[in-house]
Amino acid sequence: MAKNRSIFEEVGTTVKQTVQTGVIDQGRGGARLAIRLWLMILFALVVVMIAVGGLTRLTDSGLSITEWRPFTGAIPPLNAADWESEFAKYQAIDEFMIQNKWMELSDFKVIYWWEWGHRQLGRVIGLVWAIGFVWFLIRRQIPVGWTPRLLGLGALGGLQGAIGWWMVSSGVTAGEGVLDVASYRLATHLGLAFVILGFIAWYVLLLGRPERDLMQARRSKEGSLFGLSTGLMHFAFLQILIGALVAGIDAGRSYTDWPLMGGQVFPPSAFIFEPLWRNFFESPGLVQFIHRVTGYLLFAFAIVVWLRGRKSAHAKTRFAFNAVLAAMSLQIVLGIITVLYSAPWHIAIAHQFLAVVLWSLILRARFLAAYPIATSIRGTT
Repeated sequence: MAKNRSIFEEVGTTVKQTVQTGVIDQGRGGARLAIRLWLMILFALVVVMIAVGGLTRLTDSGLSITEWRPFTGAIPPLNAADWESEFAKYQAIDEFMIQNKWMELSDFKVIYWWEWGHRQLGRVIGLVWAIGFVWFLIRRQIPVGWTPRLLGLGALGGLQGAIGWWMVSSGVTAGEGVLDVASYRLATHLGLAFVILGFIAWYVLLLGRPERDLMQARRSKEGSLFGLSTGLMHFAFLQILIGALVAGIDAGRSYTDWPLMGGQVFPPSAFIFEPLWRNFFESPGLVQFIHRVTGYLLFAFAIVVWLRGRKSAHAKTRFAFNAVLAAMSLQIVLGIITVLYSAPWHIAIAHQFLAVVLWSLILRARFLAAYPIATSIRGTT
């Protein structure tokens, strides 16, 4: 409490007062920077996981491990007897009996290590999440309201592991003639990976600015642009799911001409299964056609969103939407190249990786539409 000033005190005398700043962030800040760095590590690991998962599929390695052992499965075969046991289990399924009967133990080891590495990376991601979450929780450094969000990431990661085995189990069959995992299960698995990636990216963006800054920026939210970018995000996610269906049945290799398919606008062998609905998931020609048309429509919608985004009053928002359109254009070109060269693994994996980049850029542009960064006439914040 300030002391009463004497009537004889000189006017020029000053009284020191403590000014409290950042009141709006008190009790909310926590270890925002440390948590953000932890989430960025998780983001990078999930990106690597998606890439390794794609390579596992492209090398036909996904069915090499025929059991789901969440804990003991972390230990690979350690001696000749262990390797023979694992190989014998693989020899009992349709993929080996019909497609890979030529394989020796040395060939099996190659595909085994791909799948083992993929599963091991999943365990590493779970461990990094658990250690980080518990560390920040016991130190009471998690900002107010963030515990459910961070806990939710762990729950989604656990669900992803279960869905991964649900996907693999669809291809571990004997006497059914199944050579690959079910494409719709693959799409679910990849789709959830992008959902997890999206949540992590959004949280990283939120933690990158003080909460008081976000509250102020929200008042300048560009509603229509945010709505359009949300639509673009959902549209892009749909295309990612369709792309997974293409990958699941190797539809990218069914027609290798462009812009036509087999010399026609509509593929000649689109409807080859009964009942009719199966063709939309399992017919290579029809699934690739849908992926192409959806890509064209997505690109057209991206141009509409970009035209609205370039009218934003905020320079960083405009730049974010410019980056989205640039990445989208490159992805279209890379998709065409993937078709023309019959989806070789290095081009196919680049196409998948660019989808991750594009997804992240769309999220960032959407974030800046919701929380714009004001700039002066000179362009400084």
